[in-house]
Amino acid sequence: MFDYTLANGVMVSPGKKTHTGDLGVKGEKIASPGGNVDKTTVKIDLKGKSCVYPSLINTHDHLQGNYRPPVGPKKGCFYLTWLPWDNDFKASETFKERSRLAREDLYALSGYKCLFSGVTTVNDHFPHHFNSQILPTLPIRAIQEYCLSHEASSYDLKWGDGIEIEHERAVKNKWPFITHLDEGFDDEAMRGVETLENAKILDSHCLLVHCIAFSDEDIRKVAKAGASVSWCGFSNMFMFNVTSKVRKMIKAGVNLTIGTDSSATGSANLLDEIKFDRELYRKLYGEDLPAKKIFEMITINAAKAFWMQDRIGSLEEGKLGDILVLKAKNDDPYENLVSSGMQDIELLTLAGRPVYGEIRFLDIFGGKLPSGYTQIKTGKKEMFVKGDPAGLYREIRRKIGFGKKLDYLPFEPAEPQENAAGEGN
Repeated sequence: MFDYTLANGVMVSPGKKTHTGDLGVKGEKIASPGGNVDKTTVKIDLKGKSCVYPSLINTHDHLQGNYRPPVGPKKGCFYLTWLPWDNDFKASETFKERSRLAREDLYALSGYKCLFSGVTTVNDHFPHHFNSQILPTLPIRAIQEYCLSHEASSYDLKWGDGIEIEHERAVKNKWPFITHLDEGFDDEAMRGVETLENAKILDSHCLLVHCIAFSDEDIRKVAKAGASVSWCGFSNMFMFNVTSKVRKMIKAGVNLTIGTDSSATGSANLLDEIKFDRELYRKLYGEDLPAKKIFEMITINAAKAFWMQDRIGSLEEGKLGDILVLKAKNDDPYENLVSSGMQDIELLTLAGRPVYGEIRFLDIFGGKLPSGYTQIKTGKKEMFVKGDPAGLYREIRRKIGFGKKLDYLPFEPAEPQENAAGEGN
């Protein structure tokens, strides 16, 4: 049971004016800081030097696939659909090297890919029979409340029980129905919206991924239906040299979110993805995608796409205490977020519990490193973290047989004797 206040931070939440103030946490949830303070409450003074955000949400990843380097088309060429990429990937050295690792290793790496980029909620786009046992072991929240298809096409990977059954289940449970759509330019791939319409399942439960072949009419229909879209700009450009018509989607009122895709084709993590996507938007349209809009796409828009906006996505009393604290380097807190890197994270909490942070935040645990946590050094900063990512990194290198570098892990693992786990409190 946690009871603490983050005081004198720049508070940034969708739909609210930014201000310097306090944020209270009681148990798993955000609480009124005024009513939260008593003799047992831990108060940490941020001194106006930190920005406090809802933690970030990645709407599209494949957690088994987060291995490097990425695999793509031959130089000067691009794919017509996702299928030839799948063939190239399975014939690649990356896949061969990755195959030396257990599935548990790959999922653990993905959990830390998320954690070290300020993400506490992600969708793993694989069927439930594939991931349901392993997702609860991760240091972040990989949602299990979803229904899916691989893609709405005849040559997809046949995940789930069929688009109609999966969608019906999503509606019944108030979950998202998640599918790749229009990820390519053959005749069938470009009829994705028509396929959903014909099945009578294009609605607000749909979270549609990639959507690079959408027509203007497709965008209009998706907006009218209240469906969401996950934009994965880096992966799109890497594989196809084209991305979604994001400006038209925004103008049409589509609930637009951002996903990384797996690191086999996508960016290293969500912080890198938003920087790439913003620069891509500038190149495509000759104007800026406002930092505030990006912030909404990776918080409240994403929460809405997951049908979780009543629980996460903003700093509101009664919502889960999913909190990201970043060093304030820019006077505009939205610009501060989109320009931040892994080294700028000061604290990350999941349902009120710190999962990563600077040593000064150990006061929340009574000043001691709790059982199940270790310390690492990110740059020059000593940090505590849930689990043992340094041990994981060492084990990955042992299995691979050399000093593998993974750009989403922001540290070099110390020798085991230098990084002993703390005693429980």
